[in-house]
Amino acid sequence: MYNVATRGPFKGLNPRVAPLALILVVIIALLGVYRTEQLGAVVGDARTFVTPLLEWYYVVVMAFFLVIVVWLGVGRYKNVRLGHDDEVPEFTTLSWLSMLFAAGMGVGLLFWAVAEPLSHYGGNPFLIENGDRAAAADMSMVLTYFHWGLNAWGVFALLALILAYFGFRKGQPLALRSALHPLIGKYSHTWPGDLVDLLAIIATVFGIATTLGLGIQQLESGLAHTVGISLEGDRGLLMLTALLTVIAIVSVVTGMQAGVQRVSQANLWLSVALLGLLLVAGPTQYLLALVVQSSGSYLQNLLGLSLYTHAHHMDEWHADWTVFYWGWWLAWAPFVGLFIARISRGRTLREFVMGVLLVPTLITFFWLALLGGTALHAEVEGIANIAERVSEDLTMATFATMETLEPWLIAKTGAILITILIATYLLTSANAGIVVINTLLAHGSTEHRAIHLILWGAMIGLVTGVLLLAGGLEVLQNAVILAALPFSLVMLMMVVGLMRGLEDERYAPRPGEHTVAPSEPWTIPPDRVHEDFDVDDDAPEARDEDDVPRRS
Repeated sequence: MYNVATRGPFKGLNPRVAPLALILVVIIALLGVYRTEQLGAVVGDARTFVTPLLEWYYVVVMAFFLVIVVWLGVGRYKNVRLGHDDEVPEFTTLSWLSMLFAAGMGVGLLFWAVAEPLSHYGGNPFLIENGDRAAAADMSMVLTYFHWGLNAWGVFALLALILAYFGFRKGQPLALRSALHPLIGKYSHTWPGDLVDLLAIIATVFGIATTLGLGIQQLESGLAHTVGISLEGDRGLLMLTALLTVIAIVSVVTGMQAGVQRVSQANLWLSVALLGLLLVAGPTQYLLALVVQSSGSYLQNLLGLSLYTHAHHMDEWHADWTVFYWGWWLAWAPFVGLFIARISRGRTLREFVMGVLLVPTLITFFWLALLGGTALHAEVEGIANIAERVSEDLTMATFATMETLEPWLIAKTGAILITILIATYLLTSANAGIVVINTLLAHGSTEHRAIHLILWGAMIGLVTGVLLLAGGLEVLQNAVILAALPFSLVMLMMVVGLMRGLEDERYAPRPGEHTVAPSEPWTIPPDRVHEDFDVDDDAPEARDEDDVPRRS
């Protein structure tokens, strides 16, 4: 194993990257504890400074990643296998697709499934003055699909493909630095590779912290709404963060992964139960029609939205929504990408791209349409003013939607289901985050020491708590956007490394050969058009300059 300590406190981890990453995280945490307001101000000022750049840079980068991954799935390399040529997939197709579903579902969808469509319904750059409610509702779903659709899964799929290609086909460690090997050779195992791993780990820590922070805020609202347990204020947030962190660490260290896997399976069935409840108790025909219509509108607008930079508007919509999401997905990519890569051994690039792009996207669309559509229907038909509730408190958006269901028992059941799902998704996300960070530090190894799991579990919980104290949602969004910026450069280098690596495949284009240019009919003099030439097979192909036909 490359760059792994064989003894000492960092045994099993990269002895250069692990301590440096730990020091950086501790410094950020200490600043948050002792300079809370200053940290929030610094993060906000940095975000303001780079936003003009990110409003077009992130747009270009994310569009480029989507184009590249689609080309890999349908182009000349589509039959390249993520493993040996005669290797069969490690998991059956059904099992693989079900695990992709698990990767696609998370607490973020529970937080934004209602909050985002209702926010866009109230205002977005594409609304027409005095436009009708139906058009506003349709555009709000299109924008939500855009932020959670193919562009998001394109970056996940691309990073996962790169990791799987170099790990399973090239025999390199299952680490991001392996993609640099075609570019810099053995130096990918020295400081350039260390820098790549460091940036990936920092981005992952902030990506996980952002997701946990959003979920903890919503869980606090859910407990107050469903069972009357009020934990308002910073103290309540810190208590929930600490409790979640302890449970996640214990489950990882004591080998309770099987229990967490059962929780993940329970998540699947609870999610299905929630969607079934919405279909039965909600506006069924409207929701099914919305899935079809909004999907079509999304596909029609995909190209324009993918390159939209908000150039002619002075408000902060683009920076608050699209730039945030693109930064979040870039920071979240190592986390999701490593998981997808691990379960995709033996797949061809065509199978991989079609599965990773389409299956989670379709499931996500269905989820967004049922939750967001129920809220939009209540808003458009005047059943409830959910948009006002959203503007007051984003964390109450989903629970306000459940209140529109009848009878009361179904509404209460839906709220309880959502609260349970938030808690279980938070647990599985925190658990997986601890393992993924240690895996990145150990170059893909799945053997981890208990002390390292405890340490990085505590660091994730600490960063989450610090960011919540520093300013809640706004600071979480700003931090993840900034953390993703250097990692986006790493991903661009990884794409170049992948292209260089694919040149060795038998499907790669072969170098061309120089040939003598053919003589076109119009280059032969008229008096020689019908002339018969005796061809000497033994004569050389080259002719003297005087024998070359010239234009008359």
